[in-house]
Amino acid sequence: MPLYESRKNAENYITLKPEWRDSIVIGPEAVVKTILELIAANRGKRRALRVAFDGWYGIDWPSLIAALSPPAAAAGLKVSFRAILDAFKSREEIAAYKRAFTETDDPGFGVVNTEGHIINLLSPEKLAGLRAALAATAGVDAVIVYGPGAAIPELNDSYDLRFYFDKTRQPILWEMWDGKLIPFGWNGPDRGYGWKEYYYCDYYLLDRQKEFAVARMDYWVEGIAFESLKLLPRAAYDGLMQTLLQYPVKEVPIFQPGPWGAYRYKDLFDVPGLECNAWNELAGPELSMLVDVGRDARLNLPTMNLMQYGEQFLGKHLTETYPHQFPLDVWLDDGCFPKPTPPERTSMPIHNHPGTDYVRQHFKEPLGRYETYYITEAYEGATTWMGFKDDADLEEWERLCRASNNLKEIPNWKDFIARWDTNVGDLFLIPPGTTHGHGGNQMVLEMDTCPSIAATEYSFFLYDFARHSWDDKTKTMTGKPCKMHLDHGFAADKWVRESWVKDHLRATPKVIKWTKDYMFDRYSSDPRMPFEIERFHFTHRADNDTEGRFLHVVTLTVGNLVTIRSKAN
Repeated sequence: MPLYESRKNAENYITLKPEWRDSIVIGPEAVVKTILELIAANRGKRRALRVAFDGWYGIDWPSLIAALSPPAAAAGLKVSFRAILDAFKSREEIAAYKRAFTETDDPGFGVVNTEGHIINLLSPEKLAGLRAALAATAGVDAVIVYGPGAAIPELNDSYDLRFYFDKTRQPILWEMWDGKLIPFGWNGPDRGYGWKEYYYCDYYLLDRQKEFAVARMDYWVEGIAFESLKLLPRAAYDGLMQTLLQYPVKEVPIFQPGPWGAYRYKDLFDVPGLECNAWNELAGPELSMLVDVGRDARLNLPTMNLMQYGEQFLGKHLTETYPHQFPLDVWLDDGCFPKPTPPERTSMPIHNHPGTDYVRQHFKEPLGRYETYYITEAYEGATTWMGFKDDADLEEWERLCRASNNLKEIPNWKDFIARWDTNVGDLFLIPPGTTHGHGGNQMVLEMDTCPSIAATEYSFFLYDFARHSWDDKTKTMTGKPCKMHLDHGFAADKWVRESWVKDHLRATPKVIKWTKDYMFDRYSSDPRMPFEIERFHFTHRADNDTEGRFLHVVTLTVGNLVTIRSKAN
């Protein structure tokens, strides 16, 4: 699936203490020089300094090692490098371990690895050998063990210095889709690496190790690309995180084309290479942060790093209820077409989402998907599909969807799905099991719960008009039709009718507060919805309060630019 970033107006400008700001090391040459200075300053006379280079997938270890070796030799430092890869089990054994999470009867989804750690993939004998080698090093000044899992709990006490090399999520996906990702137990790309391996198994192993390693590291390194390395001492990194939490946080939005992708983005954003836009994610756990601290280069790091201080970031209730999870996503769904276009092109697939009980039972996820659609712009023919017509034959609808499997058209699909004309300010509540879809000719601000720590999507497609999907290499709608999730979709469906949508899911706003500066209103809701939609109308300023316990995700729907200031800053 193609994915693009836009860094326009995505910077977080913060003021760090001078000692933290000035300790940041920027650029590969400076980072290499600093690492070697640390080795020289900390090496012992009787044994080698033992160093861990831990990190996420996708770190360019070969370039780092190649850059360290010549200056180390020039400085008279003898440095030995050992890959944690050498302690892993065989590829066959690792593949067997992953099957419990990936090779299910379900082609569309896997099962979360809720308990695993990287140690499960390591050979006890090889690990014992590595531990013994670290204890008996001689003839060198330093031994560096590198790779994801280098500082697992079973090895952590063996080290004198610990570095964690971090990477944001989007480059990982690009490597995975291009067949360039190097997973656990491989010394080169695994071109057959499947997305299920990452989203249901490896992500969780990496995430648990990161949580452990970051709490014990001596240095944090931005390792997105070798040419943009940046190093922070632990005190500066913790200071950065704590300072960010005193400010509103902006994320780097991402854009994804798709079979219903449209073109309003061309008026609003400059995204090189993007030829149509289906989703534009504005907020969520998979996005990154750009942070400007007043140095020559900006830091780029995963937003989820703020979960180190979860209660300050999300509040006590969310931190205790959904540990280590950022539970909300916000998207802007494009639906602007320059000329009249059939709904079979402008519409999302007809789909629904599972509730919390369903995802716990089937996928071991902690939270279901609860959605809302807020209409930010509406054009001629603005449409949302939601619910079934009151007189629709639901058994026939299921029969037709199964017979089609999105490979042949259902000519009379409109006889089943209720159509709603929409206008700016309309809000649709979409509890789990509600069949629906953005119909096009509108811009939809989609505000949802995020069911997965790994940000796995849980949309059960029932019908996608048997159309081709987007091929980003040719920039045409010539890709294979989207795969459906018929068993899940019909198992989760609540068979909501048009009249129920009208009476219960078309939310209305109520004025909560009015001042001469602004008006604040809140939309009606459904008791199943775990969040609320609120709205401010203002020209110059408005005030709001998290009360120290509510997570607020703020988006601008009318206007060009606003500044959000925290009370203290």
